Amino acid sequence: MAETVKRSELVALVDMDGTLCDYQGAMVRDLERLRGPSEPPLGAAWDEPWMRARQDLIRSQPGWWMRLERWRPGFDVLAELRALEFELHVLTKGPANSTNAWAEKLQWCQQHVPDARVTVTMDKGLVYGKVLVDDWPEYIHRWLMWRPRGLVIVPAQPWNEGFCHANAVRYDGTNLAEVKARLEAVRAAARTPTRAE
Repeated sequence: MAETVKRSELVALVDMDGTLCDYQGAMVRDLERLRGPSEPPLGAAWDEPWMRARQDLIRSQPGWWMRLERWRPGFDVLAELRALEFELHVLTKGPANSTNAWAEKLQWCQQHVPDARVTVTMDKGLVYGKVLVDDWPEYIHRWLMWRPRGLVIVPAQPWNEGFCHANAVRYDGTNLAEVKARLEAVRAAARTPTRAE
């Protein structure tokens, strides 16, 4: 008997912003351009209402999402998923107040990850997959609530430092072998015996 894995059983969901593309770097760059000389540094005011309004303004510019640059750690993990023949799905949250983002995120994925299906959603927790690659702890917790045996790869970002969960491995650019081993375990668990032809 030969062992095979159905591709539909090996769905990997990969986040876009902060995982496949450098959303944070682009946002900081553009916020700095808008900062007045007497305003506090960005870190001190990040969650202020006026700062959030500026972020909304930046995100709503036509072409902003399309110009986001690739982020290497996300593409490291993507390469491992491809090598292990996971079915790739980009899973990204669509901002409610930036409708152009939905179309531009799809276009970005078609350009940079053409072999992946794309889902733009308001709730990542509702989407099926064996593996989630995401940087945002809130989305990770929501997804794991419905998939307690799922695996999460967490690309290292300042906002997920210290994140810990038995079903998660934080990828910081130095531990790709650990990520690969965890993905191989998911693949091995999905193996099903079939008759050799």
